[in-house]
Amino acid sequence: MKNRLKQWLFGLLGKHPEAIVVSFRSGEDALADAMCAEIRRLEPSRRHFEVRLEDVPDIARLFRGYRIGLAPVLFTGDPKYRPLRMAALRLAPRKILAYNARLERHHLRWFQPMASWLFVRGLPLDRIFLRPAWLWPWRKDRTTRPNGHRVIEGRARREGRPVVAVLTPYFPFPLAHGGAVRIFHLLREIAQEFDVILYAFSEGEISEGESKDADLRPVLRFATRVYLVDKPRYREPRWSTLRPPEACEYQSPAMRALWSERQADAAQVEYTHLAPYGGDILVEHDVTFDLYAQVLARMTLARKKTVSAWWDWKRWKRFEDRAIRRFSRVVAMSEKDRELLRIAHARVIENGVDLERFQPGPDGKETPGRRLLFIGSFRHFPNVVAFRFLTEEILPLTPDVELTVVAGPDPWPHWRNITGTLQPPPDRRVRILEFVADVCPLYRETNVVVVPTLESAGTNVKVLEALAMERAVVSTPSGCAGLGLEHGVTAWIADSAEGLAEGIRTLLDNAPENAELRPRIAQAGREHARKHFDWKAIGRRQRALLREMTRVRAGDPLLLRPAGEADLEAILRIQEASPEASQWAPREYLALDCTVAVWRADNAVAGFLASRQTAQGAAQGEREILNLAVDPSARRKGVARRLLEEELRRAEGSWFLEVRESNPVAIALYEGAGFCRVGRRKEYYNDPSESGIVMRFLS
Repeated sequence: MKNRLKQWLFGLLGKHPEAIVVSFRSGEDALADAMCAEIRRLEPSRRHFEVRLEDVPDIARLFRGYRIGLAPVLFTGDPKYRPLRMAALRLAPRKILAYNARLERHHLRWFQPMASWLFVRGLPLDRIFLRPAWLWPWRKDRTTRPNGHRVIEGRARREGRPVVAVLTPYFPFPLAHGGAVRIFHLLREIAQEFDVILYAFSEGEISEGESKDADLRPVLRFATRVYLVDKPRYREPRWSTLRPPEACEYQSPAMRALWSERQADAAQVEYTHLAPYGGDILVEHDVTFDLYAQVLARMTLARKKTVSAWWDWKRWKRFEDRAIRRFSRVVAMSEKDRELLRIAHARVIENGVDLERFQPGPDGKETPGRRLLFIGSFRHFPNVVAFRFLTEEILPLTPDVELTVVAGPDPWPHWRNITGTLQPPPDRRVRILEFVADVCPLYRETNVVVVPTLESAGTNVKVLEALAMERAVVSTPSGCAGLGLEHGVTAWIADSAEGLAEGIRTLLDNAPENAELRPRIAQAGREHARKHFDWKAIGRRQRALLREMTRVRAGDPLLLRPAGEADLEAILRIQEASPEASQWAPREYLALDCTVAVWRADNAVAGFLASRQTAQGAAQGEREILNLAVDPSARRKGVARRLLEEELRRAEGSWFLEVRESNPVAIALYEGAGFCRVGRRKEYYNDPSESGIVMRFLS
């Protein structure tokens, strides 16, 4: 009876009694296909129709006899599809199910005009109903800040070592992006002289402590303890706070309580948005207000909306200017960044590269081809901008090339949030990979590494990796800023799509006039990275800074000075207690460059190092380390490392030394300082007779 009445009633109106679904394909095909497929799954029992842009003139006639129960419509901001969206609003104004480019859906309702308008404008669904707590204190969807934490014990503490506490916004492993690479390697370098306690936020998966403990082990080799705190779930509109939202989302009572109770001789905070926690050293991985200034300038030039860009820049400038003045020392990534900060207590400790891991193959030869490589995690929005610049403007100017992209873990949610599209348009020349644990094989198979970054702050670790792998780099000025690269010598640098495309074509050209350019630039780049960006050399500067900070609190227990007549008796005693060392007549040391390490507390000599100049050139010299010995009671307290680092600060050049094959502790010390094995001298040592390993350091 009910169905008959329904058929009779809608028959009077000239309509089919069963409501239909009309999907408006008002966006790119990939998004429209995904929307239509989801609607068919949600409404399997209804009849479905799909409408395209060319159907707009006939829409009213096509559906005159139907009752529309649901009208899914894509709102992506593409003006080409505006006529189709307007037709949908005229045809079924109360049945619109709006989809955005993230394939989120929201019913457009007259009683929710603000929410409907914000959704159509492109705001993510989970942020549409956010309201600032200071204006809507009764709202339900509030920020949550977990209270718990997890403690993981690492390597054993060493008596007498200073303790350094390090606070980071994430656990620095795996090495999925440049920030994790820097923190991981410098923690390893710090641990050579200090005990490290790491305080880190986690996304929840590590702090649960089930199957993820394997991800902790590489860091636990050099951290004595790790505190993990779950990152807060921040639920405030981006526009609503005076502080940058990135700083607000890391405010955790649990972390603040742990950090305030730390027992350390120095405290180092990684990233500006953690500056409110306080400490001794703030590491500016980038000057963030400079990044947003670049974004504002680009948007102004493109005549796009700039109010939000201006607000991001303004509050970051205010926040960062105040933050850097709260710390005794601030670390910048380059001289450019240090000058931007305009403070006297800033120090430059550059990003670096692991030269032992990132090195060309045994023969150093490339695989023949025309392969390009771009590495940039999509979680960082400048990398998405760079990818689009590369694929939309540069690749069309460079025929017959293949591009591999490493987009980092879970790239597509970040891509959708930044671009408002589901995925990049398919291109047979482009291969997109997500997280890659070891990128060295990708570097070895490529011919040119491309860094088309339009806006960037700090310095790019991926450029240093490419240089170390002896691959020619084509980069924008911002992509290699602060690295001291020179156009045509250590990289190809250009600021336009045409200039970058010309660089790619020229470096891949095998014509006689260009054939030698790519290997020449690649070799010069490798040498530049070796000379300026070895983590071991950078680690020495990091340890020196921490030594300076701990000396302010507790005083440096060691004094390093030239040896004198009064030290000869102690030198002889130490030498006789070190049978693995060379045995010289003590007075001979006075004719050499001999440095002693003396305990300030009792003026006792703890160790000594003797060296001499063996060759001298126009720019660099050559020196030989003849002996290094430490009193048995002072070993494992960093004395030998301090003596060695003091020696390596003498000048630029090269150092040679010999060490007994049976002395693994000394070999590890020298290798940790950057020495490499270059030879072996058979039966070099007497009493007992033993071969010596020849090692070399090049500054």
